[in-house]
Amino acid sequence: MPAVQGYCVKCKDKRDIKDAKEVTMANGRKAMKGVCPKCGTGMFKIMGK
Repeated sequence: MPAVQGYCVKCKDKRDIKDAKEVTMANGRKAMKGVCPKCGTGMFKIMGK
């Protein structure tokens, strides 16, 4: 599985999401959830349908 990139609001930079897991939001859309590899802040990326 290729690395998913997301935006870290603490580092203010795009990074690969570490320990990324696919989750389903309440509205049924898919998203990736994980942590920033540099600072450890939670990262979230909304994917397509």
